[in-house]
Amino acid sequence: MNITIYDVAREAGVSMATVSRVVNGNPNVKPTTRKKVLEAIERLGYRPNAVARGLASKRTTTVGVIIPDISSTFFSELARGIEDIATMYKYNIILCNSDQNKEKEIHLINTLLEKQVDGIVFMGGEITKEHEETFKNSPVPIVLSATIDDQKEFPSVNIDYKQAAYDAVAALTGQGHKKIAMLSGTLEDPINGYMKFAGYKKALQDAGLDLNEDLVIIGDYTYDSGLEAMESLLKLDEKPTAIFASTDEMALGVIHGAQDAGFKVPDDFEIIGFDNTRLATMVRPTLTTVVQPMYDIGAVSMRLLTKYMNEEEVTDKVVLLPHRVEYRQSTSFGEED
Repeated sequence: MNITIYDVAREAGVSMATVSRVVNGNPNVKPTTRKKVLEAIERLGYRPNAVARGLASKRTTTVGVIIPDISSTFFSELARGIEDIATMYKYNIILCNSDQNKEKEIHLINTLLEKQVDGIVFMGGEITKEHEETFKNSPVPIVLSATIDDQKEFPSVNIDYKQAAYDAVAALTGQGHKKIAMLSGTLEDPINGYMKFAGYKKALQDAGLDLNEDLVIIGDYTYDSGLEAMESLLKLDEKPTAIFASTDEMALGVIHGAQDAGFKVPDDFEIIGFDNTRLATMVRPTLTTVVQPMYDIGAVSMRLLTKYMNEEEVTDKVVLLPHRVEYRQSTSFGEED
């Protein structure tokens, strides 16, 4: 039997408007009346219809989250931050995996809008013109998380990826390394690709070193691409002495690729990763890496979205969180005791 708000009102001896106020947490209900309604709800097993409530209030208290790869340790930690803040503000999450496919990302945005979500947190790579048009035409706010558009027109939460990459590579040049390889994502990716490469390039320039294109290898951020990149680097006549990888997963692939070929880390190659995922302390030697506050990026992204959804004041729509380099055993100048 489908229990309705009418049945609850009749059971409690109150109006349907009173039941609605109790269900929606309206404080303007006498405690004795609220208790009577809640007892009737429990006796009848009434469950409010979220869709109907959303149609009435024009809000569904649902947020869409588009994530490139749910299996990634980086994005899963970021999603946890989003979910925790969403729960705190009583929003439900619809999580969508985009596989970093641009057409699928656009399709997912439109699908979430059809489901009448109140807002969207978007994680992805390159923000294309098509993305920008979709964002502009959205009837609900969209916050970019761990990515950013060229003109910084849309709300976003990140770290300063160029400076973070610069700091990592400068740490290597500061130890006298002159042949530093970089494992990058596609340069069309504004974060893992272009911004980190720009930081790498500037650190070399500031150290008086020329960019050697043979030492820049484009991968897809995964462990396997790190293995493949190391194979390519080991074939060079002049091998690098240090390697900066755009993600921890790529860095782990590099470490294992070097070890499989009989080399030692950090004796033969000093390696720095990026993200500071849990993998950084699971590998041996432990990984020196750029600490990116993944959970905080997700949490701040969701909080920023709640401000837009609730029409609160927003002082900074482009938020940059702090970063640092955590030195561990994959670099000799940062070995743990």
